[in-house]
Formats: sequence, C-alpha cells, structure tokens
Amino acid sequence: MTRRKSSGQHLSSKPSKGAAKNTGAGGELRIIGGDWRSRKLRFPDAGGVRPTPARTRETLFNWLSLHIAGSDCLDLFAGSGALGLEALSRGAGQATLVDNNTALAAALRGNLKLLGSEAGTVICANVDTYLSQRSRHPFDIIFMDPPFHQGWLTTLIPLLNTQGWVKPGGWVYVEHESDLPSPAAPANWQLHRQKTAGQVTYCLYRVVQAAGRSE
Repeated sequence: MTRRKSSGQHLSSKPSKGAAKNTGAGGELRIIGGDWRSRKLRFPDAGGVRPTPARTRETLFNWLSLHIAGSDCLDLFAGSGALGLEALSRGAGQATLVDNNTALAAALRGNLKLLGSEAGTVICANVDTYLSQRSRHPFDIIFMDPPFHQGWLTTLIPLLNTQGWVKPGGWVYVEHESDLPSPAAPANWQLHRQKTAGQVTYCLYRVVQAAGRSE
C-alpha cells in the first residue's frame, strides 16, 4: 500500500501517484489479478492510505509469479491491503496483514470476510513492535511499503534479518523514495529486481541463506 502516515502521528510525504481518489466515504482498491480479479473493495479515510498503483503491483507479481502459489506472506504497513490481498487472490496460501490503525484493520477483516477468505490474518499493531520478537515460523514473502522520509527501512531491514523473519530462499519486497539510495541490505540478501516509477523505487530481494536466530 501507499500511505502518508506512520505508526506514529507524523505525516510523511510519500506521493500518491496512481492512487484511488479519496472521498469522505474512504478509498477504493481494485484487485488486478487472480481469483478476485476486478473485485473492488472499500477502505476508510484513515491514515492517508492509498493503494500501491496497479502498474507497480502487476510488475511485482510478475516478478513473483513462480513463487506465489501456496506461499506464506507478510504485508507490513498493510493499509488498504493492496499487496496482501493481491497475493491471496493470486494463490498465496496465507497472508498476515499488519497495520496499527484500528479502522484500517477492521476494514481489512471486513474485506477478507466479503471475499470469503479464511487465509488472511489481520494484526493491529505497530510494525516495529510486531517484528521485535518472532513467535512463529518465518515467511516465504514479505511486502514492506512504509511511509516515506521517516527512516523505517534502516530500522526494519536489520530487524527482519536478525529475527529470522524470512525463510532461506524467500523474498522481501521494499519500496522507497527514488531520490534516496536503496537501503543497505544484509549480506545474505541479493537484489533480484529493481525499478523506478516517478518518485518511488521498488526492489525485490532474495534471502539466500538464514541469518540471525534459528528455529
């Protein structure tokens, strides 16, 4: 997802290029592929959320096309659920969606129910708190699209690695400001794909071996 507000109360300046129009009733997300293709879902006007643009999602899921089926995914800063719900639509086995905004979390649960999916889990929590100690098995794919200009990636990427949140051979998708260099990646992450669209650069990393804590 694309959003303007962090887990705190400070506004970021993340652009909303390609975003759905926001009205008093909230915003709209359209699933672009898979079983729920063309389904439209509503989400509340909370936290300045905008779905990740359809073109970006299409590129990302083309990159991951051989790895989505049956995968266990984590969508951090889930917002509208654009990435986590798209993954489920395209055959992911499970998706955990984390957002600290109670209205957005409630909307995510409602949309999963509307779609008839029991494969999604919504957790209302700050992302850094959720990641601080892993209490479950690692994920196959992690989506991370944090608010811009708040330094989230420099904190969260090392945390993902040291806490062993990604399986060896798993994938991490990251968005960041195109006017800044890509964040430093751990030595056991390999950059697989990277693309820039306007003010956003998005990257897909493969975790080639385990690091940090073990099972």
